[in-house]
Amino acid sequence: MAERWSLGSALRGMFAKRTIDDETWTDLEDALIKADFGPDVTEQVVDDLRAKVQRYSTTDPRDLQRMLRETIEEKLSAFDTTLKLSERPAVVLVVGVNGVGKTTTIGKFARFLRTYDRSVLIGAADTFRAAAVDQVATWAERAGAGIVRPQHEGQDPASVAFQTVEKAKNDGTEIVIIDTAGRLQTKGGLMDELGKIKRVVEKQAPISEVLLVLDATTGQNGLAQAEAFIQHAGVTGLVLTKLDGSAKAGFVLAVQEKTGIPIKLIGQGEGINDLTGFTPHVFAQNLVG
Repeated sequence: MAERWSLGSALRGMFAKRTIDDETWTDLEDALIKADFGPDVTEQVVDDLRAKVQRYSTTDPRDLQRMLRETIEEKLSAFDTTLKLSERPAVVLVVGVNGVGKTTTIGKFARFLRTYDRSVLIGAADTFRAAAVDQVATWAERAGAGIVRPQHEGQDPASVAFQTVEKAKNDGTEIVIIDTAGRLQTKGGLMDELGKIKRVVEKQAPISEVLLVLDATTGQNGLAQAEAFIQHAGVTGLVLTKLDGSAKAGFVLAVQEKTGIPIKLIGQGEGINDLTGFTPHVFAQNLVG
């Protein structure tokens, strides 16, 4: 079976050469496009690097490697990737289209918070899919988090969210994570439903974060599907799932540049401990070497 292409291996081959030549620039541009940086970001990065190489009069590919790492880190660091969870309870809404790994992300996020000894309560407010409630309850148990289920089938999502925050306040729970629907089977608009959840929750506590889950493997297509959430749901941060290897690593930079919304969490595997906070320096280092 052919080895899967990755940006890291492509760059290593490029930087192992003896000198920077025309082929280097062509190969670099091709690699960035292939890694889903998108044409605009690729052009910005290559133009920036060409200017730096000329300014410092270098022909050493190792200099180019360092400059690329610094450029990517600089662009990623233009956004504040810190999770804002200082309120008590800190309420986090998790939104996104069905199929991106939203429910598993909630479980992993709960686990991530539990490793810092934060108490976590999950609200199963995706009441339109019975399977979603069972699934998020299973993940809550695995993560060591509490769960508030709908009291009856088809319960209004906003009332589940209300009950979750109410319970967290009564119990002194530090962080509330609320699952929401990615699609509705009713005539009501999805964004109207999210708006209702937000209004109901905010009567009891401010919403600290609205995290949009994106599947990194779908790249620009996934972003197009999620546009409605970005426009109407008050998204404060992005969570990128399925960021295995670096074949789509450019999407990390492209999605921040395109949306103006910071990446706050990244998932790089299937295990419950595979969701971590996003650190631009570490990401750029791992990507470029």
